[in-house]
Amino acid sequence: MTAETDSETDSAPEGPVVLFDGVCNLCNGLVAFLIPRDPEGRLQFAPLQSEAGHELLTRHDLPTEDFDSFVVLEGDRLYTKSDAAIRVAELLGWPYRVARIGRLLPTRLRDYLYDVVANNRYDWFGRKDRCMIPDEDVSDRFL
Repeated sequence: MTAETDSETDSAPEGPVVLFDGVCNLCNGLVAFLIPRDPEGRLQFAPLQSEAGHELLTRHDLPTEDFDSFVVLEGDRLYTKSDAAIRVAELLGWPYRVARIGRLLPTRLRDYLYDVVANNRYDWFGRKDRCMIPDEDVSDRFL
């Protein structure tokens, strides 16, 4: 193993990482919803626009510009769109885990519904001028 590979491994996040649109009010609201429902602090977060977000997107061969999905990275697994939403619900446990029933719908239909919301999120929920700054008590959960 080379030193470069070691440093990449060392910088890999330990737990599941939620990459979200840091200027989207809906996405920021989702993060604010998730934090208290994950009292063990397993989930980590990074705005798509951040350096950490860009690095993780690049590492997984995802676009870093005009990206309209939130992503969950868990080890070598990558979840996007409706799969990411369902995976986050599973990670939160009961009662949110019930969302896995959504997998009974075809992925194409789930992702279509996801895209409708994603494509209208700024119009419906607004946007910020810059990424959110986490409160000090949860800042260690942000990459």
